[in-house]
Amino acid sequence: MSDNSLILSKSNADTFCTIQLTGSKSESNRALILNALSKGKVVVNNLSSADDTVILNGVLRNLEAGKDDATFGSGSLTQSDGELTANIGPAGTAMRFLTAYLSVTGTAAVLTGTERMKQRPIGILTDALGQLGAKIQYAGQEGFPPLRFSKEFKQVTNKVNIRGNVSSQYITALLLVAPFLEKGLELHIEGELTSRPYVEMTLAMMEEAGICYNWQGSVISIDNQDFKDSQITIEPDWSAASYWYAIAALSKDSKIILPYLKAKSLQGDSRITQIMEHFGVQSSFTDEGLEIVKTGDAPRGAFFDLKDCPDLAQTVIVVSAALGHNATFTGLETLKIKETDRIKALQNELAKLGVVLREDGEQYHLECSDLHFPEHVIIETYEDHRMAMAFAPLALKIQQLEIEEPAVVVKSYPTFWDDLQKAGFTINS
Repeated sequence: MSDNSLILSKSNADTFCTIQLTGSKSESNRALILNALSKGKVVVNNLSSADDTVILNGVLRNLEAGKDDATFGSGSLTQSDGELTANIGPAGTAMRFLTAYLSVTGTAAVLTGTERMKQRPIGILTDALGQLGAKIQYAGQEGFPPLRFSKEFKQVTNKVNIRGNVSSQYITALLLVAPFLEKGLELHIEGELTSRPYVEMTLAMMEEAGICYNWQGSVISIDNQDFKDSQITIEPDWSAASYWYAIAALSKDSKIILPYLKAKSLQGDSRITQIMEHFGVQSSFTDEGLEIVKTGDAPRGAFFDLKDCPDLAQTVIVVSAALGHNATFTGLETLKIKETDRIKALQNELAKLGVVLREDGEQYHLECSDLHFPEHVIIETYEDHRMAMAFAPLALKIQQLEIEEPAVVVKSYPTFWDDLQKAGFTINS
């Protein structure tokens, strides 16, 4: 075992527990931008403890206070040679949302992150902001962070075109700042919209903050307008819930209760309730919260379109593989530009179980004929929180599951390993 890994195991195949999840990272990060643009008129409750949210909150709070030297999570704000630099570490959502926020608020600063962050494209968003009148310079490779922002911002148009099939975060970043723009925003989405539920979440939260919008066909219009005094309460994170669905699916018997999750959720990842029915896991909402139960039914269905919920892809693919389910997946286009190339990472790690994830154009096929479970498997995480958490449930099938760089989970679910222990998993480091 390496110095920076843990070994996960479980003495029995049954799982019965109640787990309180942190607030949604997706909702929290949107709410923080609304709070900042509204000068505090939009109050946020039950903020996520995820590192991405801690980082974004730290940048916004310290900018508001006029500070130029602060550390928060794995991010920081520093001043050197008269230049303010916000380092948001691995926080991809913070990079996209702050790019729009710093542009339209005329905040002179450099925005940077980890080496992997500097490899993640952002040109589509900076081009769109440039159409509006933002002056953004690339401080390194063109089309990628770091970015340098000018204190000068003068809106020249309200019409912006942006591709819809790359990342919904680009669209959300523009929508969040739209009410602040003097001329408002008329956003034309070109082609198919990837992860539509995330855009719908953004607009629903903006409505809670008093913002009116119009969405006709491929055009979303938002006028310049004031925020109202309001409160946004963050629901627990459905992405985090997905790992408990995986545990239920791989358990022999299970009953897991996740308090405060809503049947009618803004989060697109709530679709996990429907997806996991294919693996014999049923959901019900009670006075205690969401109850997920293994029914013992055989897996059903073999085709999954995950374009509206790509953050569930690793979880669902690993469960399918572990159950020997020769499934086909589509809607995975954005996975290659996430924290890591998630397609390649999945292919590498599933191969350790004899499973092949084969790419065929826009479809991906699982081939599980050689599936086996060694007594000891080492899982690399590739600096990706979802790789660690998606593979962790395999401890129900593998006697010693070694996870390298387990601290990556702080990005979205800091208490993940503690919660596994509450559910009867054993952790040795």
